[in-house]
Amino acid sequence: MQSAFIRDLTEDVLKRAGLRPGMRVLDIGCGVGDVALLAGELVGPTGSVLGVDRSAASIKTAERRVAQARQHARIRLAVADLDSFVPDETFDAVVGRLVLMYLPDPAATLRRLAGHLRPGGIVVFQELSMPSIRSVPDTPQFLQCKSWIMETFERTGFETDMGGKLFATFLTAGLPGPQMISAGRAEGGHRSLIYAYMAATMQSLLSAMERAGVTTADEVGIDDLAERLLFMAYGFIEQLPPIFLLHAILLPINVVRLIQVRNPGLLRKSRMIFLGEQRR
Repeated sequence: MQSAFIRDLTEDVLKRAGLRPGMRVLDIGCGVGDVALLAGELVGPTGSVLGVDRSAASIKTAERRVAQARQHARIRLAVADLDSFVPDETFDAVVGRLVLMYLPDPAATLRRLAGHLRPGGIVVFQELSMPSIRSVPDTPQFLQCKSWIMETFERTGFETDMGGKLFATFLTAGLPGPQMISAGRAEGGHRSLIYAYMAATMQSLLSAMERAGVTTADEVGIDDLAERLLFMAYGFIEQLPPIFLLHAILLPINVVRLIQVRNPGLLRKSRMIFLGEQRR
């Protein structure tokens, strides 16, 4: 359901970044294969995609979906921990969707994986800015669900505003300043799937909510949550968290050297300004 909601946003940023037929793509945190399948369509039969995820169950599902889509000739999948994964090949692109928010040191992961990109390769990521989710006007039920979701992510140590921090993460990883756009979905009315989507999100997090002491299944009332959200918000507009879509193109090493020769203090000065802003 989530993939269906934001597929067009993902496809748009992959195309903007320059994903095209014949490219070799690494999809990190591939889950059940939605982005890998989309990338496989874009790179075509002359390209390839390697999807990596730490969940063996997710990879098994992804393998089945890849076979059903008849993309098994161009998409490979592997179980690996992203904190330590080191590929043994080079790629034209590293991509990921809603994955950096779960990593303890996303900049370090990006820095390591960028070392396996060819010169001129691209880095493309999409991440949420969860605090920005809202209803217009707000409803008590919607605000309560937002609060439960946010608190659960915070208590489990995951980043709720990875989208807002994505630009700084690229720079900390030593990547060029990325090009950015922000996009989102706004929904409303009885035909919208947003209420079922939010209820499904709550259901997927329910056990984590209970373990973290955020709320209980009885308090959430998951069985009719979607109906209650729709009833209280009918006629309102619900805005999903905006997704920050960034991509960077790695400069060939000779171009970097040319910049350093012509203005040797430029890169150092830019980094000093950035670090000063972080401290402030």
